Amino acid sequence: MTVDSSAASEPRRSAAGKAGTTGSKTGTKRTTRTTSRTTTSTASRTTTRSTTKKSTDPELVQLLTPEGKRVKNAEYDSYVAGITPEELRGLYRDMVLTRRFDAEATALQRQGELGLWASLLGQEAAQIGSGRATREDDYVFPTYREHGVAWCRGVDPTNLLGMFRGVNHGGWDPNSNNFHLYTIVIGSQTLHATGYAMGIAKDGADSAVIAYFGDGASSQGDVAESFTFSAVYNAPVVFFCQNNQWAISEPTEKQTRVPLYQRAQGFGFPGVRVDGNDVLACLAVTKWALERARSGEGPTLVEAYTYRMGAHTTSDDPTKYRADEEREAWEAKDPILRLRRYLEASNHADEGFFAELEAESEALGRRVREAVRAMPDPDNFAVFENVYADGHALVDEERAQFAAYQASFADVEGV
Repeated sequence: MTVDSSAASEPRRSAAGKAGTTGSKTGTKRTTRTTSRTTTSTASRTTTRSTTKKSTDPELVQLLTPEGKRVKNAEYDSYVAGITPEELRGLYRDMVLTRRFDAEATALQRQGELGLWASLLGQEAAQIGSGRATREDDYVFPTYREHGVAWCRGVDPTNLLGMFRGVNHGGWDPNSNNFHLYTIVIGSQTLHATGYAMGIAKDGADSAVIAYFGDGASSQGDVAESFTFSAVYNAPVVFFCQNNQWAISEPTEKQTRVPLYQRAQGFGFPGVRVDGNDVLACLAVTKWALERARSGEGPTLVEAYTYRMGAHTTSDDPTKYRADEEREAWEAKDPILRLRRYLEASNHADEGFFAELEAESEALGRRVREAVRAMPDPDNFAVFENVYADGHALVDEERAQFAAYQASFADVEGV
C-alpha cells in the first residue's frame, strides 16, 4: 500500500508498449516515450475510478471489516500482533467516551452554553487509533476537531471547551501533554509541526511529530510547503489527513484529481491510505509511520479514509449538500460498532463491561455539563493586557473608551 516513486511508472500492457520492447536504439527511445504516456494513462484511470465510482470503497489498509471480522495484512499485522484483550477494550472505551463527550458538547452548544462546536462523530477510530500509536515524548499538532487525540494525550475534555465558550484561548498548557493548542486557521499547524520536527532532529531526539489536518486543508498552500520542507530536511513528522469526504460543503473529488495519499510521492516520501473507521488499522499504520520517522527515514503521509457523520460545525447544515443515503451507507461502517462486534465474537468483552462503560459514559456527560456551566467569565479588560511589553498610548486610550462603554450599562441599570 505504501506509494513509492516506481509505482506510477509501471508500464501498462498495450500495443504501444509491445512495440517499444525491442533491443534497438529506436526501440529504447520508444520505450521511454511509452512509459511516459503510460504513467499519464494510469493516473487517468485512477482519477476515473475516484470520481465516477464514489460509492465504491477504495483500496486501503484494513485489519477489521465493518462486520467485525479480523483480516490479515502481511505488512501491518506485526504492529498490532501483541495487542491484548484489555488493550482492545481500552480502545473501545476510548471511542465510546470520546463520542459521549462530543455529543454532550454538541448539546451544550445547542443550549447556548458554547458559541460553536466542531463534532468528530464518525472519526473516532482514526483519532483513537492514531493517538494511541504515539509515545509520550512525541508531539502532536491538531486542528480543532481532534477531541479523541486530546483524550489519548491526557488532556481533560473540559479544557477543550473553554475556547468554544469564549472564556480562554485554549485552556491547557501544550507542553504538559505535548499536545499543541487547537488551530483554527486551516492548514497552518502543518508548518508548525514541520518546524518543530526539524528542530528535534537537530537536537538529536528520537521522538516524532504528528500533524493532523483534513481533506479540505490539503488544498492549502501551507500543507504543500510543509511537505516540501519536511521532505528536503528529512523531518521526523507524520502528516495524518482525516479525509472525511467533505470540506464543509465541497466533496473530495472536487478538490483533487488523485487520491490524497498519492500526493506524497510528488514530494519524495511515502503515502498510505488506511480505513479510517478501523481502529486497529489506524493504530498499526500510524505506529509504522512514527517508527519510520523516529529512525530517521523522514516524513509519511497517512490518509485515513473516513466520514464526517455530523455537520462541519454546529453552524452548518449538511442536509443542504449531501444525501441521506450517503450517510446511511457510512453508518454501516461505524467504527465503534465494528470493534464491539469483534470483541463479542472473540469473547473479549461481556455485558458487564458494556454496562459499566455506559455508566461511565453518563458520568462523563454530567461532569462536562457541570464544568462548562461553572466556567468563570473572563476579565473584560484582559484583552488589553500584554499587547505591548511596556504599554502603549493607543491601547491605554482604547482601554479608557471601553471602560466608559461598560460604565454606561451600570448607569442604565441604576435608573
